[in-house]
Amino acid sequence: MKLQLALDDLNMEEALALTESVREYIDIIEIGTPFVYQEGMKAVEIFKKRFPDKEVLADMKIMDAGYYEAEEALKVGADYVTVLGVTDNLTIKGCIEAAEQYGKEIVVDMICVPDLPKRIRELEELGAHGLAVHVGTDQQAAGRKPIDDLRVMAEHCRSAKISVAGGIKPETVPEYAALKPEVLIVGSGIAHAEDPKEAARQIKESMNRSMEGRE
Repeated sequence: MKLQLALDDLNMEEALALTESVREYIDIIEIGTPFVYQEGMKAVEIFKKRFPDKEVLADMKIMDAGYYEAEEALKVGADYVTVLGVTDNLTIKGCIEAAEQYGKEIVVDMICVPDLPKRIRELEELGAHGLAVHVGTDQQAAGRKPIDDLRVMAEHCRSAKISVAGGIKPETVPEYAALKPEVLIVGSGIAHAEDPKEAARQIKESMNRSMEGRE
């Protein structure tokens, strides 16, 4: 199980400093959608060069022009690129084709997908490498919980890797880990913690304990 740090509402200097402080505990660096809007592909390239031992995800949430847009991130070093699960299959196929051309992977963001089991089947048939549980902040405010979507994903996924974001803290890690996702995504739980390094350490240690408990 990998820990993914989501960099969203930080500027370049802040994001680099944060990542440096927690690098020993994280596995994947996510160039979040707001950060991509702010800095573009330059951010993907800078982080891959600065942290070559880490995987980098470009959270582009592609909706059209799949091959072209995915390649923009892949050619500057992204290991993963996101596409929205609600978009057309042709767009998703284009993203997958680009990723496989570079030996990398596409993660399908499942935000606002109305029928998760049906769409999971379709996406796995298309060859999606990963599926991401993503309950938006507005949906969470209305009472929808990421852990509930994760349960559906864990039940219906057969081949795609599962990642999940939303409300992950040291004390909630065991509940998430019990459903065996490949990646836990944490943004503000680390970035806006009083002590980001300590928060990352606690989350990673809780992940390690949960994995040991499954053996």
